[in-house]
Amino acid sequence: MTQWWRNLTNIAAVRAGLVVVGCILIALTPVVGPIPGPGGVVVFAAGLTLVLRYSDWAKKKYVHFKRRHPKKGAWADWGLRRASARRREARRKALETAPGSGGGN
Repeated sequence: MTQWWRNLTNIAAVRAGLVVVGCILIALTPVVGPIPGPGGVVVFAAGLTLVLRYSDWAKKKYVHFKRRHPKKGAWADWGLRRASARRREARRKALETAPGSGGGN
């Protein structure tokens, strides 16, 4: 099934449709937010995930945002469960714990 989905998402119209669905989910966040529970956060995260995955323009804006605001970008990576964020964090921890790295005081 994953190959079928990957082939389907290579079609420009499908990608555009998924970006539109993501934008709709982001726009619905204030409506869902007052409902008890974490619904607004989940809806926003789902919409942001769709937009970032299928929109090159949004990816460029996201990278620009992360460079300008690294701490906020780290929170966004954590919230989106990005594999690249996990790799960077593991690499940072490995460098801190490496002997002779100068990480300690």
